[in-house]
Amino acid sequence: MAARKTSKRKTSKSASKDVESAMRRRKRGTLKSGKKVTSKKQAIAIGLSEARKKGKKVARKKSS
Repeated sequence: MAARKTSKRKTSKSASKDVESAMRRRKRGTLKSGKKVTSKKQAIAIGLSEARKKGKKVARKKSS
């Protein structure tokens, strides 16, 4: 019996594109969240949040 390969991907490719877009906007200086965003982590969080709002497949938020 051959084992089936399962996808381990928790984030869709289209959601990754949203994160890439947010990173580009951060680099250009046009990404804003109240004020100009300079942190990479914050840019990723904004990109994932935008993807979630669009209904794309994104891993769950980590609870603290």
